[in-house]
Amino acid sequence: MHITTPPMGWNSWNTFGENPDESLIMEIADAMVEKGYKEAGYEYVVIDDCWALKERDGNGKLVPDPQKFPHGMKYVADYVHSKGLKFGMYSCAGTLTCAGYPASYEHEFDDAASFAEWGVDYLKVDFCFKPEHDRADLLYKRMGLALANCGRDIVYSACNWGKDDAKMWMRETGAHLWRTGGDISDVWQSIEGIFEKNLDKVPYNSPVCYNDMDMLIVGMNGEGAQSLGGCTLDEYKTHFAVWCMFQSPLMIGCDIRKIDDDSLAILKNKDI
Repeated sequence: MHITTPPMGWNSWNTFGENPDESLIMEIADAMVEKGYKEAGYEYVVIDDCWALKERDGNGKLVPDPQKFPHGMKYVADYVHSKGLKFGMYSCAGTLTCAGYPASYEHEFDDAASFAEWGVDYLKVDFCFKPEHDRADLLYKRMGLALANCGRDIVYSACNWGKDDAKMWMRETGAHLWRTGGDISDVWQSIEGIFEKNLDKVPYNSPVCYNDMDMLIVGMNGEGAQSLGGCTLDEYKTHFAVWCMFQSPLMIGCDIRKIDDDSLAILKNKDI
């Protein structure tokens, strides 16, 4: 599978943190179409961490939390697809996800099969709880092989925070994009720091494997799980322009159901 432009879409983590659920994802899919995001090029609706039960089932399979996703993930994926959009989910290369849920370590092929069965189009793979004796590159290669053999085209987002000199080996894993650093926060200092840390990584960016500077904070305005006070309008404009200039994937992190007009205009600025 080959992608020719950096992925664009929406991710649940920045605003909703540990509280994604079925109704939220369906409402976000509705808003993606109704507010013109889909027309502007945003196509992925991605559920981040905390969607599963804390234990696998008797067959070692991941189980969606029935309180959050009562109809299961295939139902949610089908709804997202019915809007002409694509559906994304989250796992981790370590033994647990960052929030302590089951991850894909030594379950890569089983989990890839589950994601394919559910209709997943995009998978973010985080880096928490990695066993010290395992090489990061081999873990991400293992998931890359699993996804390549799962029977479905799935965009592979490797979120290893740029650790273990990832810029030197990430393309070999099959990843379509890779996180170049730590998590973004809704404050100018975070934007500035990410910009500076990506300057030396520009030569490693290509359509084979895009440098991912992390999700967008435009429109959060001091609200949500990753907020540290918010930014000014000019700071949000600069943030968006830099991400575009660096050819980073553009994954919206705010609540697009109630976004203000100024932030909406930034995110839909086709010239940028």
